[in-house]
Amino acid sequence: MPADNIKRAVQRGTGELPGATYEEIMFEGYGPGGVALLVDVTTDNRNRTVSEIRHTFTKNGGNLGESGSVAWMFHKKGYIVVPKSAAKEDDLMSLVLENGGEDLRDDGNDWEIVTDPGAFESVLNAVKGAKVETSVAEVSMIPQNYIKLEGHAANTMIRLLEALEDHDDVQHVYSNFDVDAKQLEEVAG
Repeated sequence: MPADNIKRAVQRGTGELPGATYEEIMFEGYGPGGVALLVDVTTDNRNRTVSEIRHTFTKNGGNLGESGSVAWMFHKKGYIVVPKSAAKEDDLMSLVLENGGEDLRDDGNDWEIVTDPGAFESVLNAVKGAKVETSVAEVSMIPQNYIKLEGHAANTMIRLLEALEDHDDVQHVYSNFDVDAKQLEEVAG
């Protein structure tokens, strides 16, 4: 390969030369058992990425869907997770509701706080201001309902999620699948 080609490629990659434009794409698809998946991608080559994401879905037991096929099952929400050891339910509930939060859920070991995206910052600042530690704090796509998977379907779904998350262009993968912690450990182990 000529040295000039290499030099131009390096300059384009570092931003010294124009040419690389990135675009954000939200892919929608289905995994095993009818699980809905949203895949948030940032790419400089749409055609290559579409092909690679389609291949990843197909190879791992899923199907790439049309635009709008699963997005309606998700809502953009603020999502904050607080370990139960960090706060009492009544104190946290008051803090969340006073600052515009929508819901406080019990998830076994953690409290899950759900907010409107516009109220996310004020709720997060209130939680941090009360010196309550958080383990997750993000604006995310939250599913309206979950699909419980077991056995082979759960294993296949976990492999599909891992394959998508390992792709260089993928920023986030959102899904509505639920699996027992025991089975998750078996697959990870």
